[in-house]
Amino acid sequence: MTQDTLLRRILDHSARADPYPLYAELRRTPVLRDGDDLFVVSTYWEIKGLLHDPRISSDARNLSPGAAGTLLQEEEEDSPLPPAFLRLDPPEHDRLRRMTMRPFGPPETPRRVHDMRGELTRIVSGLIDDFGDRRRVDLVDDFSYPFPVTVICRLLGVPREDEARFHTWADTIAAGLDPDPGQDPGESRRATRQARTDLGLYLAGLIDERGGAPGDDMLSALVTQHGADGRMTRTEVLSTAALLLIAGHETTVNLITNGMLTLLRNPGVLERLRTDPGLAAPLVEELLRFEPPVQLLPQRTTLADIDIGGTTIPRGAAVWLVLASGNRDPKRFADPDRFDPDRRDNQHLGFGSGIHNCFGAPLARLEAQLALTELARRLDNPRLVADPPPYRQNAVLRGPRHLEVAFDGLRA
Repeated sequence: MTQDTLLRRILDHSARADPYPLYAELRRTPVLRDGDDLFVVSTYWEIKGLLHDPRISSDARNLSPGAAGTLLQEEEEDSPLPPAFLRLDPPEHDRLRRMTMRPFGPPETPRRVHDMRGELTRIVSGLIDDFGDRRRVDLVDDFSYPFPVTVICRLLGVPREDEARFHTWADTIAAGLDPDPGQDPGESRRATRQARTDLGLYLAGLIDERGGAPGDDMLSALVTQHGADGRMTRTEVLSTAALLLIAGHETTVNLITNGMLTLLRNPGVLERLRTDPGLAAPLVEELLRFEPPVQLLPQRTTLADIDIGGTTIPRGAAVWLVLASGNRDPKRFADPDRFDPDRRDNQHLGFGSGIHNCFGAPLARLEAQLALTELARRLDNPRLVADPPPYRQNAVLRGPRHLEVAFDGLRA
């Protein structure tokens, strides 16, 4: 088997349920060259180094035409909005990230996420209560999908009466990130673009409202803030709000779903969590290592020649960083294929690293901790209906498309 076919096997949907043996094979060549201008990096220290290297660009405008688009379809290509700061380089990235962090977290708003704990708990409890008398649910449709998008609505200050519309747009955009192979691609792209357009128009109206009558929500803060970096433009606020919805929603769905799947495969750990909620924090960190919601970062390019892992990556080449492979690198983690919530020194790559480290990580961590703790506490004798479950097509945002869970009832 040649190296380039190994990469295509990893991307093939047949490997989605368990790509980790293929990642182990990939790590034999820490920097794998695929074709003329694509380099795939799969080992922990090499990935970590590149995530902190200013010669690596996240700006798609620096990619050679077609350099990374032959194997993965970029989800932003149909977006009517300009790139959010996640897809920009310094200094634009740094300015917009600083401005987004002011109303979101430390140092200026250190309690934003902490103070949402009560609201998050109520949302989780309500979703589980809605299971009612059923003894079988699809955890994705009934819990993992609606939870984070509801949280983002509350964070942004979307009126309660509009949350259902927001859910519809989020579902359509999510479907565009993970197209059904039986669906007409053109129709899927049109539906996704329309949802993005409708979402953008709605957010634009909300931004105008908050500019005249700000509240205590994050969208109001983004619109009205003043500081050393000035003010965000209306378009920048719009792109940032859309980023919060799309990036924050999809990754949290996978983190919760992969987490529950892993717990059901490890019933002893599930029982520990049920009786000891204090286990939630280290357990989620191990989940981020063991089953990260973002498997790889495909859209990077080099601004100069870079020597790494015994290979020279030339300027202008496309670089993919396989975070999930680095998280299972035995040169960094002992017994890496074992799920161990008591693991020490767990400096995983689940949220990336460097200047693009996930700025929503504190919220995602709290959402996952509360969700998994309550599911473990309230579901009586939960068990998988199918293992492995059906997986999404998407190789980047890897997670089950459905997760059928049977149980004997709900505990109070």
